Amino acid sequence: QVQLVESGGGLVQTGGSLRLACAASGRTSSTSTMGWFRQAPGKEREFVAAITWSDGWTSYTDSVKGRFTISRDNAKNTVYLQMNSLKPEDTAVYFCAAAFAPRAGARVYQYNYWGQGTQVTVSS
Repeated sequence: QVQLVESGGGLVQTGGSLRLACAASGRTSSTSTMGWFRQAPGKEREFVAAITWSDGWTSYTDSVKGRFTISRDNAKNTVYLQMNSLKPEDTAVYFCAAAFAPRAGARVYQYNYWGQGTQVTVSS
């Protein structure tokens, strides 16, 4: 089993920044890809970004490219999501996820473990 705990969410004004963290514990060696997803009220959960533990390969959804940066600290088993130039449409619960597959894609079903989520609210 792998446990994922997110932190760093909060309330920020448009144009502001937040950094989310996801601490992984348990059998982390069984996972290859870490991802961030988000879910706004009344909407489906959507992919935001992903990174691999081994070589740091990254992937982003188009709407966050140039504004968000995903990174990892292998020694701490922690993945980060630096979010800059935040917009009201970024408001959502942000979830961390872990996948067995290397370079896992953007689909929810491709991820095997999930955190509880952290709320990000961007005020206009």
